[in-house]
Amino acid sequence: MIVAAFCCLLAVGGIAYFGMCIWAAGRFQRERGLAVEKGCAPPVSILKSLKGLDPHMYAAFRSHCVLDYPEYELLFGVSDLGDPALSLVEKLREEFPQRNLRMIHCPGILGLNGKVSNLAQMLPHARFEHILINDSDILVERDYLSRVMAPFAEPKVGMVTTLYRGLAGKTLGSKLEALGLSTDFAGGVLIARAMEGGIRFGLGATIATTKTVLRQLGGLEPLVDYLGDDYELGARAAAAGYKVELADAIPETALPDYSLRDYWAHQMRWARNIKDRRPAQYVGLIVTFGLVWAVLAVVLDPYAWWTWLALVVTAATRLASALVVGRGVLKDPRVVRDLWLLPLHDFLALLIWIASYGGNKVEWRGLQFKLRDGKLRKL
Repeated sequence: MIVAAFCCLLAVGGIAYFGMCIWAAGRFQRERGLAVEKGCAPPVSILKSLKGLDPHMYAAFRSHCVLDYPEYELLFGVSDLGDPALSLVEKLREEFPQRNLRMIHCPGILGLNGKVSNLAQMLPHARFEHILINDSDILVERDYLSRVMAPFAEPKVGMVTTLYRGLAGKTLGSKLEALGLSTDFAGGVLIARAMEGGIRFGLGATIATTKTVLRQLGGLEPLVDYLGDDYELGARAAAAGYKVELADAIPETALPDYSLRDYWAHQMRWARNIKDRRPAQYVGLIVTFGLVWAVLAVVLDPYAWWTWLALVVTAATRLASALVVGRGVLKDPRVVRDLWLLPLHDFLALLIWIASYGGNKVEWRGLQFKLRDGKLRKL
């Protein structure tokens, strides 16, 4: 009974957390579109670091060529001139001969994070003051760039980032990751935005800033060994006194067909990076598994009315927050279809959270690293 009561107490904490997700999502939705009305559309250089092929890669590239925006250029950077992604860039040139597309060879290996190594070598080739960095698997809507650049109309805005939803593949691991992005990860970001008076980190789906800000932060070179370069860049901008805004654009990231092992390794890499960079907040994630705690309370004391009450209320608030954030904010059409996977996702997320305290090793692109102070170190 004592253990069941403890689990029930954690479930109550989960109820409060899910309620905060709903509140933070509502606050974000009320503020959506306000910056766009003010109008801010400076010329933009979009930088994409390439390595190998990603799911839906050409569709992602193509979505950046049909943006409804006055002036921008697309720069693609590769370290290997034999990279298969270059064939898609050439195909893009043929389909959009009027679009300003350039390929930048980045031969230097500046650190363990190959993406940042390429970006640092691409930056001097960018024509425009405003820079936007996103991954090669990001699909965007036609108004994406307008919505991302709009917050720069406000004073002291030095960086803009966005939430994102996952475009799942066919496997269970891929669907679980997409569901987690829409019903778990995004809610945590919205709560951080509401509770901390704004965003104090960046998200890899979109990092928009200026050359001036990057120079004041020391450029991209200091980040070449960081695993979470997007997080670190936003954190450094906030620490330097700039506002980091969360735009209301919602791009999609095309997820691979993860096996369950790949899913576990990917989630563990995220988990240990968050634990490393925000240790106090990471401990607090214990309440985000409220549904699992409520189920355990019922299993431990199935004849107590209060365990069943906790389960019903927790399940209702978990479901409501998933729909409000995933369907309401992220407009993810697949959330409703995959809601039945929510208990499995939350159970695996709890196991990953517990296991993440077992060390600081991460797996990235098939290699093993140690993580310390956000930086990768070879084993």
